[in-house]
Amino acid sequence: MRVIFMGTPDFSVPVLDALVKAGHEIAAVYCQPPRPAGRGKKDRPTPVHARAEALGLEVRHPVSLKSDEEQARFAALQADVAVVVAYGLILPQPVLDAPTHGCLNIHASLLPRWRGAAPIHRAIISGDAETGICIMQMEAGLDTGPVLLREATAIGAEETTGALHDRLSVMGARLIVDALSRLEDLTPEPQPETGVTYAAKIDKAEAAVDWSQPAEAISRQIRGLAPFPGAWTTLGGDRIKLLGARVVPGSGAPGVALDDGFTIACGEAAVEVTRAQRAGKGAQEAESFLRGMAIPRGTKLGEG
Repeated sequence: MRVIFMGTPDFSVPVLDALVKAGHEIAAVYCQPPRPAGRGKKDRPTPVHARAEALGLEVRHPVSLKSDEEQARFAALQADVAVVVAYGLILPQPVLDAPTHGCLNIHASLLPRWRGAAPIHRAIISGDAETGICIMQMEAGLDTGPVLLREATAIGAEETTGALHDRLSVMGARLIVDALSRLEDLTPEPQPETGVTYAAKIDKAEAAVDWSQPAEAISRQIRGLAPFPGAWTTLGGDRIKLLGARVVPGSGAPGVALDDGFTIACGEAAVEVTRAQRAGKGAQEAESFLRGMAIPRGTKLGEG
């Protein structure tokens, strides 16, 4: 099929690779424009931009698709379908209507649960037992379109957003190739009106750990915000990011270390931090982290 691909971050790259490997003709790749990044603040192409150029594909990165000129350029590609995954721009109706089979979105949740910007984070933070991928026919509403294919997967007890992100990216790549191979035979199923939830964009204000909360909630917060923006606490006035955790038995004053191995008492039970990061340092497994920054039993976290 002749495909327009629309995506921007790392999550989208395996999908582009899968479409190329499956033999689809990529008419053009749309992504967000390069943005200043790094210490020098030089414009850096997005992951999809870089991968598309490496594959020798035409890359377009308009700041908006609202103008008649951009919509005409899009329509002139005469695509059979557009595949959209974490693109980052609203698609106006003329763009949605331009490809013969419309625009298909790869969404990382089991719709109608977790429509919106941060479905992977929200599924973990909320303690969902499972999530998945939906291949959805796009329409004007926010993730409201009928679903062509869906597949569920269990969320691991210690799984982080980063790990789940990578699994769902590969799953989405596989499902979209499957969907395109039998597009004429798939029946779009309207989303039910019950069970709708919205995955609001992650706010950095959510990242501070309140040790008076139950261990289960803190574990979900730590895992759901890893690797970015990273849940954090303070130790001796220094901020440390907590990037992995599991719930363990234990009791004590909230925020106090119960041993020398990064087990911290919570409002109910305790969490064992399995991965952490000091300011200006790389992320480390807990054993390595503690060699450089000991947290003896009785240490109080979250003060200062």
